[in-house]
Amino acid sequence: MHDERHRIEGRVERVHTQRVKPAVYAATVPLTVEAWHAPGEPVPFAQAAAAPYEPFARNTPWGPPWGTTWFRMRGRVPAAWAGRRVEAVIDLGFTGAGPGFQAEALVHLTDGTPLKAVNPLNRYVPVARRAAGGEEIDYLVEAASNPDILADGFARPTPLGDRRTAGDTPLYVFHGADLAVLDEPVWHLDLDLCVLRELMAELGGHEPRRHEIAHALDRAMDALDLDDVSGSAPAARAALAPVLARPAHASAHTVSGVGHAHIDSAWLWPLRETRRKTSRTFSNATALAEEYDDFVFACSQAQQYAWVRDHHPQVWEGIKKAVGKGQWAPVGGMWVEADGNLPGGEALARQLVHGKRFFLEHFGIETKGVWLPDSFGYSAAYPQLAKLAGNEWFLTQKISWNQTNRFPHHTFWWEGIDGTRIFTHFPPVDTYNAALTGEEMARAVRNYREKGGGTRSLAPFGWGDGGGGPTREHMERARRLADLEGSPKVVVEHPDAFFAKAREEYPDAPVWNGELYLELHRATYTSQARTKQGNRRSEHLLREAELWATTAALHAQTYLYPYDALDRLWKTVLLHQFHDILPGSSIAWVHREAEAEYARVAAELEALTGEAITALGEGPGPRVFNTSPYERAEVVRTPGGAPVWTTVPANGSAPLAAPAGSPRPQPVTVTERVLDNGTVRVRLADDGTLASVRDLRADREVLAGPGNLLRLHTDLPNHWDAWDIDQHYRNRFTELPAAGSVTVVARDPLACAVRVERAFGNGSRITQTITLRAGSPRIDFETEIDWHEAEKILKAGFPVDIRAPHSSAEIQFGHVQRPTHTNTSWEAARFEVSGHRWVHLGEPGYGVAVLSDSTYGHDVTRTVRDDGGTTTTVRLSLVRAPRIPDPGADQGTHRFTYALLPGARIEDAVAEGYALNLPLRVARAAGAPDPVVSVDGEGVTVEAVKLADDASGDVVVRLYESRGGRATGTLRTGFPLGGAQVTDLLERPLEPADTDGDSVPVALRPFQVLTLRLAVDRNRNRD
Repeated sequence: MHDERHRIEGRVERVHTQRVKPAVYAATVPLTVEAWHAPGEPVPFAQAAAAPYEPFARNTPWGPPWGTTWFRMRGRVPAAWAGRRVEAVIDLGFTGAGPGFQAEALVHLTDGTPLKAVNPLNRYVPVARRAAGGEEIDYLVEAASNPDILADGFARPTPLGDRRTAGDTPLYVFHGADLAVLDEPVWHLDLDLCVLRELMAELGGHEPRRHEIAHALDRAMDALDLDDVSGSAPAARAALAPVLARPAHASAHTVSGVGHAHIDSAWLWPLRETRRKTSRTFSNATALAEEYDDFVFACSQAQQYAWVRDHHPQVWEGIKKAVGKGQWAPVGGMWVEADGNLPGGEALARQLVHGKRFFLEHFGIETKGVWLPDSFGYSAAYPQLAKLAGNEWFLTQKISWNQTNRFPHHTFWWEGIDGTRIFTHFPPVDTYNAALTGEEMARAVRNYREKGGGTRSLAPFGWGDGGGGPTREHMERARRLADLEGSPKVVVEHPDAFFAKAREEYPDAPVWNGELYLELHRATYTSQARTKQGNRRSEHLLREAELWATTAALHAQTYLYPYDALDRLWKTVLLHQFHDILPGSSIAWVHREAEAEYARVAAELEALTGEAITALGEGPGPRVFNTSPYERAEVVRTPGGAPVWTTVPANGSAPLAAPAGSPRPQPVTVTERVLDNGTVRVRLADDGTLASVRDLRADREVLAGPGNLLRLHTDLPNHWDAWDIDQHYRNRFTELPAAGSVTVVARDPLACAVRVERAFGNGSRITQTITLRAGSPRIDFETEIDWHEAEKILKAGFPVDIRAPHSSAEIQFGHVQRPTHTNTSWEAARFEVSGHRWVHLGEPGYGVAVLSDSTYGHDVTRTVRDDGGTTTTVRLSLVRAPRIPDPGADQGTHRFTYALLPGARIEDAVAEGYALNLPLRVARAAGAPDPVVSVDGEGVTVEAVKLADDASGDVVVRLYESRGGRATGTLRTGFPLGGAQVTDLLERPLEPADTDGDSVPVALRPFQVLTLRLAVDRNRNRD
């Protein structure tokens, strides 16, 4: 037989695109269209319905950036269309960009009922499956003229990312709205041709199946009358039926298709637009559930459900109906799909708590898995926290984006820092926005790394990132691919069903230990520094408010614990931990609003903490409040500004003055260039860097080169400016010029400070106050930067004389160790990493920590000097200057503090990390209530103290082991203890905890997280 593939494929391609697709709609009549352009921000439906509408013609420009235009569309179904399937087809002027990245709209009935959304790949609204003829159509269409920030592939900065700079030139041209007859035989023929052509393209020329499909397509073209596509479509379909009916091989891979619509809670659009995107997408999903009984839609992010519940109750009712039918699968169990590295430990726990509780409360569903397809790497704390929240599985996709190393597994057990394992899957289709194309299905099989062990993978399908979701075309593809020779089998099912089957067939899947580091998007540890600082500060202010509110609730009879306010504030902070807000990868509008929101959160939390402390009563003098889990003997500033030495118990308070007879620290002295407190001696060079840090306790020089060396690096990554920092940034840098001034600004015996000022770059300035306090080896660098650079990154380096085989960086509820060498490509790829409050370097007998109150990104390198010694350098990433997607990212003023801690063990780094981030608080209050809880035992660390969320009055305490070893200790309560239980993160009992009077013995494995629920015995007073 002659090889006629090229002739056949060319023939089919032309007929399909030029004859079949245009015939999908058999007849059309235009709708009458009127428009009203809403001024400013979006308006409620009632206001739009009452607005004055004016005629609006086809091919008329509309829609300034971020504007809203309401269209009124009216018409009547022709009587001749009786019995036909009729739809309204709307084209707002859609461009080449995909759904979610341009104009989109929600169609309503005139009573406000949302029907369905329209976007460039889902333009129809069903009118009648079998029209009677004469039906009246009257729609109100809320159309959003969102700009395409992705245009030009992020090649250049754009002003469109903020309404203040976007201008008002219309972006779109209205192409029209019609009533149309869907020719179902032609539509199905179109889908048959799509599936078979795509499958054929993936099969090799040597495979008989490819030739069988080709000749079947050729016969179908022979059967198709080009002058009567509609009338001959059934014959063409009949010619294709035999090849569509051929079953898949017995050994064919199985793809579990799950409807999905990834909706970034903010990214290239503001939060207010995401609220509308969720309603559009969810209305589409509920409509699809009505049309396809086998449809299953997996949807995460409780916050987005809450928005729909509050703003579109009819869509919310549709969701509940679909959930009840098993067609809608709440997944993820988190408030939002948060960043996987930057949220603090307690915040990550609360993501799971608030998400799981929402789905339990509103649907009676206990979600079983963590669904995080698009975060930028994943903390090694996740397995334990996921399991403690009642989860059984974990799903992500993003690791497939690795630049250097291909991740070795798609189905595996992920082991966290404490030893907890969770069953994990990476879909080998390598996308969370699958369309179930032939290329995607072949890719899933080709990529799958578990061949011989497992036989199935998961494919989330539907338009996403900006929403849109699955379409009827996706469902029709799934039906055709259910059992088709040459293709993997596709079954649409709940993710829980997939994970149960995958685990059953592959219980001995391989194990991956430690963090899931994404070899990409490393700059997200640093971009938008003020957003990150707002998050860090909010997390610690929430800790303070909960602790002191709990103290007041136990000791002040008239005080009412602020359950609702704390719940609301936590949810605000959790929302802003979304994986394009906290990482700094959103448009200017998003970060401008985030900074303002963090300021409001801080003000409210300060007020809540103040109210709780005030509730303890007035006293004769000020007291010092310590929210840290460690006792602190340190210098604190009084309201008048004078430093005072004081000792304060963990989670407790003490008079401002130190107790009589308590040991006093050696005074601090300062000359023009030397600070000395008897513990460390710091000498500054003439240029303002640290020339020497001498640890007087160990009689050892800490530095192996200039300390606090500030370097300005050129920072132009190959792609994704706000997301990426590429290794070549190291090759070009300038050290900041010598200080313009070095001035002693404090000479108190308890605290001395030197101020160093520099001007550099494009008019930028940096002022650093270097402070040494009595009794502490910690050297603080209070920093203010007026930043006006572009495409630069500023780093602060500390080269220390330590041969450290690895660095240790704090993560949620523990720390991870990373090699300081680059023996392998995996190690070399970690040239920029994240940490929370501290990074530690150590060799046997000695260590140094670098602390921060707001930065996350850093790098660690190691060199050998000519004298044979080793220099290990930590460089904190302070601030960046990407221009895409926010041209003004990080411009302006930044204030933060980082610190060098010589002679530090891991436990010192932990304690001082808390101290730096939780400054002692001075306020007037009466009495000295015992701390709510106190703990002894090395490594047993209290992370949270609060009242139980069910308003029972029980006290909830979250502890963890912080050193990385086993720990035993005793937790003692400052209230009459009526019993104790070990709970999960949702405060549900797991088992009774032993008690001994008002104490609970505690034994923890390395990095174990333990939640205790403590009942208050209100019938017994403490002696």
